[in-house]
Amino acid sequence: MSVTEIIHCRGHKNVLGLHKSTFEITKETELSPNGDCIIAVGADKGAVDLSPEFRKAVADDTAVLRTTLTCGELSVTILSQGASGITLTHPTDIVWRRSTFVCPRTIAVYSDHTASLLPRELVAALQRGAELTVTLTIEELQ
Repeated sequence: MSVTEIIHCRGHKNVLGLHKSTFEITKETELSPNGDCIIAVGADKGAVDLSPEFRKAVADDTAVLRTTLTCGELSVTILSQGASGITLTHPTDIVWRRSTFVCPRTIAVYSDHTASLLPRELVAALQRGAELTVTLTIEELQ
């Protein structure tokens, strides 16, 4: 069984993509240069807006989250793991983490990408304010 969610957001002139342990998207529309993990703003969904089916599926230690970031012709796929402590109750933010830290913004742990590991062409497009489609698919291990 798989569960999919799609989020639409956009880049911002202050996207840096430098954080070494996370990346984040947010419903907020502004971004200061301090937010070096934030890769997109103006998201049409925050963590709490994801479907109950998705939220239940990712809150499982055996869940695999496949995230595809698509920006024009550029696309990157990130693999992460679900975790039993994930609640997805934050109203505006969604964070992918390399570590096992979980908070209301955390969507997945053990992510194989962080902001600093995203393709620089993608980061440059986002710095120009390009539209970003985030496709989230939970694949449960049997």
